[in-house]
Amino acid sequence: MSDDRTTGDGLLDGVRESDLPQWATDLGLIAGIVLATYVGFAVLGLLTGVSVNAIAGFLQTVTFYAAVYALVALALNLHWGYTGLFNIGVAGFMAVGVYTMAILTAAPDGSPAGLGLPIPIGVVGGMIAAALVGFVAALPALRVRADYFAIVTLGLSEIIRLSLLSGALRSFEIGGTEYGTGGGSGIRYTPVDSVIPWLLERPVFGFVGDQLFALGTILGIQPSVIQGALYTGVLIVFVVAFYLLLTRITYSPFGRLLKAIREDELAARSLGKNTDRTKIIVFMVGCGLMGLAGILWQGSRSLVSPDSFMPIVTFYIFVALIVGGEGSNTGSVIGGFAFAAFLWEGPRFIRTIVRTHADVRAPPTIYDAFVALGGGDPLALVGYMIGTLDEIRFILVGVVLILLMIWRPDGLLGHRKEIAAATDLSRRPTATDGGQTGEEAATTGGETDE
Repeated sequence: MSDDRTTGDGLLDGVRESDLPQWATDLGLIAGIVLATYVGFAVLGLLTGVSVNAIAGFLQTVTFYAAVYALVALALNLHWGYTGLFNIGVAGFMAVGVYTMAILTAAPDGSPAGLGLPIPIGVVGGMIAAALVGFVAALPALRVRADYFAIVTLGLSEIIRLSLLSGALRSFEIGGTEYGTGGGSGIRYTPVDSVIPWLLERPVFGFVGDQLFALGTILGIQPSVIQGALYTGVLIVFVVAFYLLLTRITYSPFGRLLKAIREDELAARSLGKNTDRTKIIVFMVGCGLMGLAGILWQGSRSLVSPDSFMPIVTFYIFVALIVGGEGSNTGSVIGGFAFAAFLWEGPRFIRTIVRTHADVRAPPTIYDAFVALGGGDPLALVGYMIGTLDEIRFILVGVVLILLMIWRPDGLLGHRKEIAAATDLSRRPTATDGGQTGEEAATTGGETDE
């Protein structure tokens, strides 16, 4: 073969075998996407006359939703992406974690009453409760496969949500005190973000907080936006912790067993692996993380009700994971950010821009909007779309999913296959690993690709 091809192969090998570790490459990818998105929205807002406070509030909201969707998508990726467990009862396990935390931390004199325990105990208790429910659910559910497992988990999620509404759990008396879930009215409790004022009283965090509030005053950003940004920063820390934990798990011998179960459970069992026990363990871990993610998601609210855990929540989480690519922790984070920025909050930002520059009024029906469009008034259709933005977002999500299934069915990063073995046997050894180059192999009689 010619030297040109040899040179080309060398360049490709250099790209494939980057000197940077995978985590550094992924970190740069995530940071680049986030930074480019922030700059794009900020420039668009400034050019169209949106206030700095509105832009900062929008970016804070995007980051919040990106973080919480990334948290739950990472936990779901452990089930679906790495083990092949099609769990569509995510909202139910989130509800168990949040309600357990609420009951443990609610005021003893509240209605319904709580135990008044500190927030850290409530958070740990919520995680344990979600993991235990996952254990109970796994025992019968793992006897079924594929679609039937999905049906069981969806049914369990709805059983949990409807049980929270039931009269038996809405209010019950223990020792003369009325406890319960509060039914449709929900239960009031101590929100997780109440730790932010406590952190600001500490010397280091207090100094950082003072600088942020001072900068916000200079830029015209309201203190409530800064406060929300501080809690969002806490969520980002948890995203990093989730990412590191799950990456550690998936590259461990236990993680390789998960991938083996995903690819061929019968083959893994024939090698003497206890696949049932492994699936129960991973299901408990994933459910515990979902419970924690739910607690952090609702952490800025002091009231939780069953309406926060409708099946549509699970659908949104699956969309985030599908966009990023199942089987990739980095894809889970990117998918959560892309969903929050472009499918969830992005349309609302466009609405803010339109309303800033035009007095558009929504006609009562889409028929009236098209009639006005035919008469030469395009603002009527724009007004209708702005007025029905929440419904249009569903259409946008559907269109994106269809296009994704056509052009990138594996998601943005789902094409990156992670091997189940400890060593990648498909990787060709190079001279730097002690292997032979093409010329050396030809000289010694070895096989080459040429």
